[in-house]
Amino acid sequence: MTLYHFGNCVALVYVPYYMTYKYSGLSEYGAFLKCIQAGGIYIFTQLCKMLVLATFFPDTDSFTGEGQFNLIAEFLRCSVDLVDLLGLAFVLSKIPGKGHSKLITAGLGWATAEVILSRGLMLWVGARGAEFSWIYIQRCLESNILLVQHLATATLLWLFSRHDLEKKFVPLVIVLLVAISFRGVWLEGTLQALSAGSWFSLGLKALVTGCIGFVTLHIYSGLAQSIGL
Repeated sequence: MTLYHFGNCVALVYVPYYMTYKYSGLSEYGAFLKCIQAGGIYIFTQLCKMLVLATFFPDTDSFTGEGQFNLIAEFLRCSVDLVDLLGLAFVLSKIPGKGHSKLITAGLGWATAEVILSRGLMLWVGARGAEFSWIYIQRCLESNILLVQHLATATLLWLFSRHDLEKKFVPLVIVLLVAISFRGVWLEGTLQALSAGSWFSLGLKALVTGCIGFVTLHIYSGLAQSIGL
């Protein structure tokens, strides 16, 4: 039963990533090495973030009690998370080509590196435990939400770099990038204020990410149609 639960969790996390790679056409472009490079840049970016947090930001855990939402700590952490945008923009600049293959390669490589580092050890240690817990299923589902988020972020960064993007969409792209970067402040703060349960929190995160992804896709499809991608 333990191995069965562990296998289900692993499949729930990694199968959507594999399906994205296979059915998006990346395998036909030979983009596997580019995904690995994106993952390597993700790891380097996280090391830089840890150094910045440890060096320049104080320990804000003492500002609030245990289990309470710490607005200052989340704001500082999300401010450092802006480095992720720089790292992902660098990944996009190093991937040749244009169109959806470039965006999916960057977003998928970035998301895969994150899910391996953040979920791999948790599943190996926790999901193989003797007791069943829904927390691991929820974390696996959240990994799929993060995949959509990273794909949307890569697309938004690409849109922001385009000089032929309609000016009316530029402020919206900036707002969406800021919203994604600081989602730990406004989204987690909202969930904390509502005293939301774990499943409600997961559903709200999926809804918010889906809305951002839909708007991003709408802007991208309009630009892609206008320039013939």
